[in-house]
Amino acid sequence: MRVAIVTESFLPTVNGVTNSVCKVLDHLAREGHDAIVICPSAHAPSSYRGFPVFEVPAARYRSFPVGLPNLLVQRLIAEFDPDVVHAASPFFLGAQAIAAANRLGIPSVAIFQTDMAGYAKRNHLGPATKLTWRFVKWVHEGASLTLVPSSASMDDLQNMGVPRLKRWARGVDLEAFHPNNRSRPGALALRERLRPNGDEVVVGYVGRLAPEKQVERLAALRGVPGIHLAVVGDGPSEASIARATDGMPLTFLGRLGGESLSEAYAAFDIFLHTGTEETFGQTLQEAHAGGLPVVAPRAGGPIDLVADGVDGYLYDPEDPSELHQLIEDLVESETLRLRFGEAGRRAVLGRTWTNVCGELVKHYESVIGVPRLAVPTQRRVRLS
Repeated sequence: MRVAIVTESFLPTVNGVTNSVCKVLDHLAREGHDAIVICPSAHAPSSYRGFPVFEVPAARYRSFPVGLPNLLVQRLIAEFDPDVVHAASPFFLGAQAIAAANRLGIPSVAIFQTDMAGYAKRNHLGPATKLTWRFVKWVHEGASLTLVPSSASMDDLQNMGVPRLKRWARGVDLEAFHPNNRSRPGALALRERLRPNGDEVVVGYVGRLAPEKQVERLAALRGVPGIHLAVVGDGPSEASIARATDGMPLTFLGRLGGESLSEAYAAFDIFLHTGTEETFGQTLQEAHAGGLPVVAPRAGGPIDLVADGVDGYLYDPEDPSELHQLIEDLVESETLRLRFGEAGRRAVLGRTWTNVCGELVKHYESVIGVPRLAVPTQRRVRLS
């Protein structure tokens, strides 16, 4: 199979979209498929897993490259002549790719991953919120199939009237995130650093430090006895978070990856998620894989990932006192933490990237050769 992946984000930018695209490319390479990557210009590698990477012009917004419409997108797709176009978290660049695929008579699969409309609403952009939803609807209406990561996202898109929706989750590395990692020297050293008195319960957060992540909610834990907070990540909200948690026992660990990230999870006792705009919640899966109890808002993707009272807790994001009490309950009971952690590990055992990407390939196959009723089929064209 030949797959053209058009993504709004790629290396060296590291985020959920990039990570998912890389896992898909890893799987396609292992299974002997052919692929290309089209992404915004940001000094990306010229190839990944042997697949060529093509950059198109981009502008910078909040330090992220944003792909701009360019005739190169259709030319690259036409020359590669793929069986399917994969549009990762499509916005400006992905919208152009889907339109180009329709003109060329190539099916497309759009991956809904970023809640752009939620961002507009949170930032009080007024009419821009409705316009953003209209644009999102227009983009996904053009795709042969849209894959959504959670029931909340499914509800949002169905309510907008977006057709041809199916669920597709994300995988998790069950070896990189494993309870046994707690015995690694690096994890033990970090745990000792985070427990200056030797008996603190470490409550950890992993993710970008940006307004939409609402990490300032950690302030709700002020006064919980016997805890130490650990924050993994970087971003523009770090100063705001520091102000909100001033005087609290908190360590900023910066952005981590690879073995260092695995060891950070292994140094935690409880994983706390704060944002309400997650379409999925990959870090929650990683925490579950590491055998940690998870506490997350009752909103968006976490609703599907956390079994309330079984492998963690869901809290009302508008009620800081509830978050405070739930964390306090877990701090006071090691038995409860262990029970939730074991249940979380069991819950993700079937969610390997191999399984999840295998499902994705089946979704590709489901749209290949299926005639589009809404968009006139056009003959494929090779451009030199």
